[in-house]
Amino acid sequence: MTEVFICDYIRTPIGRFGGALSSVRTDDLAAIPLRALMARNAGVDWDAVADVVLGCANQAGEDNRNVARMAGLLAGLPVGVTGTTVNRLCGSGMDAVLIAARQIQSGEADLMIAGGVESMSRAPFVMPKADTAFSRNAEIYDTTIGWRFVNPAFKSLYGVDSMPETAENVAEDFAISRADQDAFALRSQTHALAAQENGRLAFEIAPVTIPQRKGAALVVDRDEHPRATRLAALAALGTPFRQGGTVTAGNASGVNDGAAALILASEAGARTHGLTPIARVLGGATAGVEPRVMGIGPAPAATALMARLGLVQTDFDVIELNEAFAAQGLATLRALGIADDDARVNRNGGAIALGHPLGMTGARIIGTAALDLGLTGGRRALSMMCIGVGQGIAIALERA
Repeated sequence: MTEVFICDYIRTPIGRFGGALSSVRTDDLAAIPLRALMARNAGVDWDAVADVVLGCANQAGEDNRNVARMAGLLAGLPVGVTGTTVNRLCGSGMDAVLIAARQIQSGEADLMIAGGVESMSRAPFVMPKADTAFSRNAEIYDTTIGWRFVNPAFKSLYGVDSMPETAENVAEDFAISRADQDAFALRSQTHALAAQENGRLAFEIAPVTIPQRKGAALVVDRDEHPRATRLAALAALGTPFRQGGTVTAGNASGVNDGAAALILASEAGARTHGLTPIARVLGGATAGVEPRVMGIGPAPAATALMARLGLVQTDFDVIELNEAFAAQGLATLRALGIADDDARVNRNGGAIALGHPLGMTGARIIGTAALDLGLTGGRRALSMMCIGVGQGIAIALERA
């Protein structure tokens, strides 16, 4: 099959829930990294892009009606460049990259754009239609995260545990202590703050300019979610999701806003458009697990991928694991034989510190891993994440 290369990656800063990016429409947010890629790759004939594939988990508000297509047009891509939106919940952005890569591998495309977007601040409330005429029963669901319109049959078969409850299940089933979760969370925050200070995170961020009613425009150029903390402060937090539990706001990912995009190309496509490959896509895999312990999903996904590629975890120099919760992150690392504090893992911080805009994160951790291969001189990278309703997804890269 045709080899696939990641040639560029950029993202917006990640905003806090109700924070600096909350005034930006989701489709406008998705257009920002696309526009940034176009600006800094002036030699590309954008009419040659075969498709834009974006991940988005919500699609109930301003991200409805195919946000990938809308964002492409808003960014100024030619009208002939199509777009499609992918929903694999938390794995949407990673799935988008894999779909784009497979289109190139199959020979159907030489140039693709992939990424993801989520504005959790702007996720709307939704109402179902009445189930009977003249019904006076009114329901409303918050689409920010989690279950809505639950199927009773599914609930009876698998349950509908909330995401934090699934993390509590993983902590219990895999004996992940509160102390270890808090230590994991502290490492995420420490790494993220260091990466902010040394300029590593700025290396992949396109600033977002937001006009204000009065005065100068607001320029957002740093992730909002990281915060300095201490183990004692983390240990003092309550466990609101289960009495006597271990999952807290401090050892869980955030509810956030952001968008990311990558350029993928074949070798011929990169040469034609003057692009410099930074990483080669080796392959990807998904796996299914019980929904109640969805957080362990990355372990079987990565295991299946490594088996197919003939690799083991020690063959990777860079590892990006989405930190939906410290509990599931630790359970995944231990299942793969990786130490809790392995220096290869999330060297710039993870979702506990940076935040987790659902549809964006998969694209972010792929892009971050690709850049880190070049910055560290590593040979291979593994990115992986868990997915609601019981799935995992993983992708392997090699430095170009």
